[in-house]
Amino acid sequence: MSDTWSEKRVLIVLQAVLSMVLLLGVLGSVAAAKNPAETKASTVEQSAQSPPAESQALKTQTPKAEKPKVQTPARLGRMVEIALPITAKTDRLVKRFVSRVLQDAEKQQARPVLIFQFQIPDGQDEFGRGSKLGVCVDLARYLSSDALNAATTVAYIPKSIKGHAVLAALACDEIIMAPGATIGTAGIDEERIDDSVRAFYREIASRRRTVQVELALAMLDPELEVLEVETELGREFVFPEGLEELRKHRAIKSQKVLVPRGEAAQFTGLEARRLGFVSYLPESPTDAARALELPPETVEEDVLLVEGWRAVRIDLRNAITAKTVNRAMGMIEDAIRKDEANFICIWIDSPGGSPVDSKRLAEFLSELPTNQVRTVAYIPSQALSDASLIAMACDQVVMFPQAVLGGSGAHVLSDMEITSTREFLQEELSKNKSRSWSLPAAMLDPNLEVSRYTRNGVDEYFCTAELEEQPHVNEWIKGEEVTRPGKPYSADGTTAVEQRLANHTVESFASFKSLYGLENDPRLTAPGWTDYLIEVLSSPGVAALLLMIGGAALYAELHTPGMGLGAFIATVCFVLFFWSRFLGQTAEWLEVLLFVAGLGCLLVEVFVIPGFGIFGFGGGLLVFVSLVLACQRSFLPQNAYQLGQMQTSLLVVAGAGFGIFVLAYLLNLWLPRAPILNRVMLMPISGKEQELIRRREALADFEDMIGKRGVTITRLNPAGKARFGDKLVDVIADGERIDAGAEVVISEVHGSRVLVEAVEEGG
Repeated sequence: MSDTWSEKRVLIVLQAVLSMVLLLGVLGSVAAAKNPAETKASTVEQSAQSPPAESQALKTQTPKAEKPKVQTPARLGRMVEIALPITAKTDRLVKRFVSRVLQDAEKQQARPVLIFQFQIPDGQDEFGRGSKLGVCVDLARYLSSDALNAATTVAYIPKSIKGHAVLAALACDEIIMAPGATIGTAGIDEERIDDSVRAFYREIASRRRTVQVELALAMLDPELEVLEVETELGREFVFPEGLEELRKHRAIKSQKVLVPRGEAAQFTGLEARRLGFVSYLPESPTDAARALELPPETVEEDVLLVEGWRAVRIDLRNAITAKTVNRAMGMIEDAIRKDEANFICIWIDSPGGSPVDSKRLAEFLSELPTNQVRTVAYIPSQALSDASLIAMACDQVVMFPQAVLGGSGAHVLSDMEITSTREFLQEELSKNKSRSWSLPAAMLDPNLEVSRYTRNGVDEYFCTAELEEQPHVNEWIKGEEVTRPGKPYSADGTTAVEQRLANHTVESFASFKSLYGLENDPRLTAPGWTDYLIEVLSSPGVAALLLMIGGAALYAELHTPGMGLGAFIATVCFVLFFWSRFLGQTAEWLEVLLFVAGLGCLLVEVFVIPGFGIFGFGGGLLVFVSLVLACQRSFLPQNAYQLGQMQTSLLVVAGAGFGIFVLAYLLNLWLPRAPILNRVMLMPISGKEQELIRRREALADFEDMIGKRGVTITRLNPAGKARFGDKLVDVIADGERIDAGAEVVISEVHGSRVLVEAVEEGG
């Protein structure tokens, strides 16, 4: 009996052991199914530590087939600005943005990274207060829904935020903040925090677990106290009432009050980083992109995310001047204030010309509120020298593929101007527009060396100074140098897009409108009629025409008795020429004085000292130099653009000179024979008459007439006729012009030349 009982006991024990083994096997299979990666890693690790002999033998006998490499999908980053407070419109636009990015990512087979920049409008000191709870809950639920599991959502907080907008940040997979920015005081807009509001925050925080539930509730409810507890497993956050429960499962090493009761929690970026719910502390959007290992253009805000563009266009053509900049700034301000414009197209076709004024306009554009106005530079041809500053100050740049950005322009910058613009690019523009400042600075500074650098597959272009500003300076691998010493950097549209100086290239303005969803042409904010007149008069063809007509009219006046129509036309033409050049800032008083002085010397040579001597040659040279200088901004060319401008100026003046000779010839042929206009210009004497006068003057002897008095028959201008007794003599006024009917006296006689002087009254 006892033996039988003993056998039964043994069988029972064996059955129990077998049952335990089977149970352990089932549990192991379930665990492996739940976490195949860990099981596989563990197996690989064990195999690496102690490879079986059989496996080694197989390896030596038959080569193992290589496993296909699993490529990590590319990351497609996009950023959108969420202007606070959050409204129903914000929720609608964000969903539209997410939908479009997910579609683009699917086409490119890339994993989307959605960066939501929580932006406080300029001048607002409420840190985004006023966001409605219901709208924020809906947006947070959408951001933390299964529909976005295929994407990585990132909340970027460059400034402090309060109110229920915090909910949207809690719903993201990752939070990044500026070191001094703060997040918290979420219930500031609520008079009373009840259980329903707490439930919303508990729900959203539990979905992504980016921020621990206790910290999320502490940001909402000032009546909650949170403890920071160190256990053997690490740091944990609990309410005081949960401390005893934690003691049952953990050994508590230390504890302290993290959030005291009576004030809602508010954490800076540095504090949040220490507490573990902020991953990076970028100083700028560019730093944020680099921290997320994304190209810097990723952080350029999606300007397409707007409903109902109210677009205007501002044209910047020809040289940049103080007047053009003042006019552009005034038109932009009027468009925003009166027309509520939210899209400003800056059409740039300029060689630059005034670094101070270009910088002034760039500062104005960079300070426009980005949550209200979008600025896009459209460059179909060129934005040279300091005009590139204006393009870089816009939110986006669109160019024709063959258009030129940067390089030599209408103005050669001094060392002081280069230093000033470089500081502006480095300290203000690069931070406001999230752009590297090295290449834009090299467009103005011919001595700045810029090279391509690579880190984590991302290319950037730095000079030595900007490279040293990077947080991981030793990780950047230097590539080729992209600038050439002694020459300002320039890039065509295609290269500018590759180097992230521009955003897009288009082939036409219609393509530009399609790119931004503009149904109609942006309303051209036109200057006044005087600006159009100046632009027309400043064109080379019209300038040459004015000079040609003015010169021909002056020639006609010199052959006309008295001050008449020719003098009036010449005065109008020259005044219009210099007026347009004054307002176009290519001429100043120096050019006008040189022109007047040269014209005076020519008149002295014609009327006072007949012949062609120093006054004639010097006067002609002064007129020529004044006209050339008035057609260009520089005195002597110092780069290729200025050399081209000087060639244009010479062509204008030379063309005008040729035209004057042609018109003078035609006037001599036609005007004296015209039925009515023959009184304007005297009929030139024929060849027979000239020969008769020459013979008569050769036989004439007027030496005995010195001192005789007579009366002028015609005006002496300076030559004319006077009657002395019964003799009609050709005379020349010795000095000023003498009107007809004046009493004169012969002062000198040189052969056939008789010089007379006017007799003063009482003389």
